[in-house]
Amino acid sequence: MSRVGKVPVSVPEKVEVKVNGAHVAVKGPNGQLEYTFTDKVSIELKDKQVLVNPVDESKESRSLWGTTRSLIGNMVTGVSIGFTKSLEFNGVGYKAVVSGTKLTLNLGYSHPIEYPLPAGVTAKVTKNVIDISGCDKELVGFVAAKVRSFRPPEPYKGKGVKYVDETIIRKAGKSGGKK
Repeated sequence: MSRVGKVPVSVPEKVEVKVNGAHVAVKGPNGQLEYTFTDKVSIELKDKQVLVNPVDESKESRSLWGTTRSLIGNMVTGVSIGFTKSLEFNGVGYKAVVSGTKLTLNLGYSHPIEYPLPAGVTAKVTKNVIDISGCDKELVGFVAAKVRSFRPPEPYKGKGVKYVDETIIRKAGKSGGKK
């Protein structure tokens, strides 16, 4: 039995959920999300709550039960509150600028990196922190991982782009002593 799947998803006041078979559309103040789930689970809307149940007792239905419930919960949270990932960049001369839908990064390479932000994702730069936000949790996480991949943090001096809550285990450099 799925402990996650048993819990119904509560729908807040300003959020509208439409269920049409396996297709779920969620609309709220931060945007609109749609997703078509598998037919191995049944999704229904009752009394401002979304209920997810497996169609049969097969292993596949039971394994998709909790996943489907979590994805619907993330959709509802995304359109009502939104998701944010914060990245921190450290290094001499490293800087980031957002202009329109383009994030320009100077990360110590001979050229600036220009990353076009996908629709539904916004970025904000304050000092050495980049805040990436949007209503789609998967897309926000993908963009944050992509920006981090341009210059991952290195363990010796700690230079690079890292998540704010990420800890980098530092290594000792060469000792330089003569024998």
